[in-house]
Amino acid sequence: MCSERMHVLLQEELTRVGESTDMSGSSSSHGSGTQQQRTEEAWKRALRSCFLRIDEMASTTCGDCGTVGHQCNCPRNTLGLTGSTAVVAVLTEETIIVANCGDSRAVLSRDGKPIPLSSDHKPDRRDERARIEASGGLVVFANGARVQGILAMSRAIGDKYLSPYVISEPEITFTKREAEDECLILASDGLWDVISNDMACEVASECLREEDPAEDHSFSPLVEGDSGGAIYSSRSSSAAALLTQLAIGRNSCDNISVIVVDLKRSHTGG
Repeated sequence: MCSERMHVLLQEELTRVGESTDMSGSSSSHGSGTQQQRTEEAWKRALRSCFLRIDEMASTTCGDCGTVGHQCNCPRNTLGLTGSTAVVAVLTEETIIVANCGDSRAVLSRDGKPIPLSSDHKPDRRDERARIEASGGLVVFANGARVQGILAMSRAIGDKYLSPYVISEPEITFTKREAEDECLILASDGLWDVISNDMACEVASECLREEDPAEDHSFSPLVEGDSGGAIYSSRSSSAAALLTQLAIGRNSCDNISVIVVDLKRSHTGG
């Protein structure tokens, strides 16, 4: 649901909020500080509303058949018992805007160095634990820190049964784009559990410096279930596939979803 609907809802929210606010330059050096602050607040409202709407949809969507509402014939216990993390990145001409809910992560590679653009929502993070306990919940250490001894993250979409301890509100960051920016990596914890920020950025940056994989058939990272290898249409997809394969090779036990964005190709600044 998140992958199919999040960007659609975000477009709707941006259209609505953008009717009264200029959304194009959230950290423009040419605008006043007041204008920049208004623009950032508008982005925050749009993104928070988007995550809230997805969370509300999740609470009325069947986990077995995907039907929205209570019109299916699946057992009622399939509703609301499984959630998801979500990390969203929006690139403007001058800014990288990241919204994160859960323990997926966004990492920027700038001049060979990793810069985390999100902070994992783990129950033992000091501020998250304080928030959980203030709302009457508990952080129990059982095979890692868990909310009420169940969930190993403190924010998520769709986990209504742990409300109000687990919330769907994202944390949002704004990062000014620089000419030294190489790539942006968005990935679930299945990658980050076994590969460090430094290694992920090093691997992705090296892939982006390779010859075009559509022409250079010597670079063809394998994908699961494909013993013959695969040729990808872009350096970014090759980098994402290789990072995924590395995580599998390191025996990652969690979901592995990876997107790599080549910022050298999309950077339009001076």
